[in-house]
Amino acid sequence: MTTYKPRVISLTKTPGQTFGFYLRVEQNEEGHLIRCLEMGGPAELAGMKDGDRILRVNGTFVDGLSHSEVVELVRNGGASVTFHILDESSYKQAKALEVNLSDPQLTPVANGATQEPPKLKLCYLVKSKMGFGFSLRSARDERGLFMTQVESGKIAYNAGVRNEDRLLEVNGENVENYTHDEVVEKIKLGGKSIMLLLVDKETDSFYRNKKNKIGSWLATVKFLPLQPRFINMIKGSDGYGFLLRQEPGQEGHFIREVDKGSPAEKAGLREMDRVVAVNGTNVDNCSHEQVVDLIRLCLNTCSYLVVDKDTDQMYKQGKVSPMLFWEEMKDSNSPPSYTEALSLPAPAKTSMPVRDRTEEARPKLCKMEKTSDGFGFHLNGIEGMLGQYITEVVKGGAADRAGLENDDIVIEVNGNNVEQSTHAEVVNIIRRSGNTLEMLVARQDVYKQLKATGVKTTPLLLGESSKGKTRTAEAPEPNRKEQQQEEARPETPPQQERQRTPSVSSSSSEDGIDERL
Repeated sequence: MTTYKPRVISLTKTPGQTFGFYLRVEQNEEGHLIRCLEMGGPAELAGMKDGDRILRVNGTFVDGLSHSEVVELVRNGGASVTFHILDESSYKQAKALEVNLSDPQLTPVANGATQEPPKLKLCYLVKSKMGFGFSLRSARDERGLFMTQVESGKIAYNAGVRNEDRLLEVNGENVENYTHDEVVEKIKLGGKSIMLLLVDKETDSFYRNKKNKIGSWLATVKFLPLQPRFINMIKGSDGYGFLLRQEPGQEGHFIREVDKGSPAEKAGLREMDRVVAVNGTNVDNCSHEQVVDLIRLCLNTCSYLVVDKDTDQMYKQGKVSPMLFWEEMKDSNSPPSYTEALSLPAPAKTSMPVRDRTEEARPKLCKMEKTSDGFGFHLNGIEGMLGQYITEVVKGGAADRAGLENDDIVIEVNGNNVEQSTHAEVVNIIRRSGNTLEMLVARQDVYKQLKATGVKTTPLLLGESSKGKTRTAEAPEPNRKEQQQEEARPETPPQQERQRTPSVSSSSSEDGIDERL
């Protein structure tokens, strides 16, 4: 059963803050798209995903409005705006079925029963000595080329090809307007393997009657011999146990140095797997730092969609994204799925009274005095993005004894809120502080919880029992240099941090117009 039920997301921003996303319209894409989500921003924390479509703004249906009209509605909403959101796959299917998206029910109905939209099919063929096992025919009264002489048990048949299927694409290139000879030549140039996009007569008729454009986004990948893999992991005491890297001359984010016996190895992660998605978010257009931050936000449980080298090459040959597999599997009952990954049990923890759990959801006020080896921590940030966090806390150093921990989010420095400050600005505040430093920080889970509830994070949340405690360094660590604590180098990875590596920021090249909101 396919239902198109939008998610209702209410966002609130403080003065000077944005909602943390770009609203875009793009060429060859319908609808008002959510793009460039700010990690840790209101939109990302509330569950918006890249590619989501906005259907309503404060109750007003906007799918048929211009970009500028939607932007104006959002701006006029002030500090709090409610959005009705539909995910990308559901939106495209609904459009293909001509579903009335302004209808609150949003359920396609045919003859009183819900109906799955028919799908095109992607078929991957590897040539044998006898060829690919099919022929092509054309007819004067029919548009396009059709499959014929497909024999049961042969290569083409086993790959999902059937007689009278219409050929749409060869290796990701549309050939509907090609001549018979041109398509044959293209298939020959493909070498020993080809990826075909096909549509059977019934499906073709379905979309023609609706006058809908069709393409690979409507295809099933169930016939493909190689498939991406879901990797669901629970974080261990030493992390997940792998290194995330960007390889020279290759696009994407790759798995390296999987630790023996680690959660990554036990879950089936392999050397040089390419990460396609983290918790359902496509990371192809994300920078290395953005992917690392997505993983950090997973806290103790994370779900990855990965492809090995052969699977990656097959999908690239057809110029389709492995996210097609995720979209097809996410609502199925076939394990594993992203939904199941979220419900995996967390690592066993000692139970604590309710009062203790409430007290734990607070920031920390850390006061320290500089030693000859500095404050004993590294301030890390993501180039081009706001927000700073703590790394490389030196054991026994001033920061460690003041309560700072790796991955703590920095909220205030010496009483100044720095959540909207750049890395360089925060570094300058620290340098100007002299020999004493006071930082208001929060663990990532606490910070996310406070942001989600709209609570302003200040020292007032500490409670009386935590106020006024100052810890000073008594002994310097001999192998730490002051410059290492304070220099701005967000792209340099600490040796012990297994996830963060040098990278080059990437951005989307899609044509269109956007507006930061």
